[in-house]
Amino acid sequence: MPIRACRRAAVSLHRRAMPKHPASPRTIRTIRTVAALRREVTGWRRRRETVALVPTMGALHAGHLALVARAKALAGRVVVSLFVNPTQFGANEDFSRYPRDEAGDRAKLGEAGVDLLYAPGVAEMYPDGFATSVSAGAMAERLDGQFRPGHFSGVATVVAKLLLQAQADFACFGEKDYQQLQIIKRLARDLDIPTRIVGVKTLRERDGLALSSRNAYLSPHERAVAPALHRILVETGARILAGASIHAASVQGRAELRRAGFRKIDYLEMCDAETLEPLARLERPARILTAAWLGQTRLIDNEKLAPRRR
Repeated sequence: MPIRACRRAAVSLHRRAMPKHPASPRTIRTIRTVAALRREVTGWRRRRETVALVPTMGALHAGHLALVARAKALAGRVVVSLFVNPTQFGANEDFSRYPRDEAGDRAKLGEAGVDLLYAPGVAEMYPDGFATSVSAGAMAERLDGQFRPGHFSGVATVVAKLLLQAQADFACFGEKDYQQLQIIKRLARDLDIPTRIVGVKTLRERDGLALSSRNAYLSPHERAVAPALHRILVETGARILAGASIHAASVQGRAELRRAGFRKIDYLEMCDAETLEPLARLERPARILTAAWLGQTRLIDNEKLAPRRR
């Protein structure tokens, strides 16, 4: 999606998300420009304070707050960014209906003790004449990248900007978006961005469903089916550990997802935990990753898998 078209599509949505009343005393301070963010960070640096960044697209839930908790354990100051990035949504994806609740997000972050909310508009992130993008390389062409062309270029570009804008010591990302996490780690390493990228374990509902803003799209029936996604990942991993071939276990896992009610399975694969290259045998740390559809909602999940010690 061209940057200019993204800006036009997003600016009105961003304005609707902005609070209509001044912040209450209990609400976190919010800033909306790169210059203001850097002034704050510069002041903290002068006092020799460390800084952690938690990038989000809002619609915050307990999974995001787990990232905040990890950030607070790592650094003396925590910045949370809120930006629904138009460049990572495809033409037929859910940018226009992506859940937005800045007022609710501000309240949650205030209660969590976050120091600053950075909520830039589209024009701040992608000003007139913006023409540069970051290619995420071969790792971004598989798995989700195969089904969402251009998605990871949008992610890599906006994350690179946020890391450079905040100049944080740490940045926390959830393991639920595991491919994204590995791409961001590679991005920071390849571009010599000195922020340490920290992965945070996926937070789940009691029935195993990974927390996600998109869970709000599920109907009651779909929500009842959704926990099967993680259960089948765990069972697939158990079969591999018991001696089944990766191919046979993956075929069975796909069949079980269909029987559970998932109408379409984009992928179910076991990959190297660092490079995300497909594995024929479980000889080193791995991840089983999947993306599948319930109705109109696409869910992703992954599960850690490691060879047994001999």
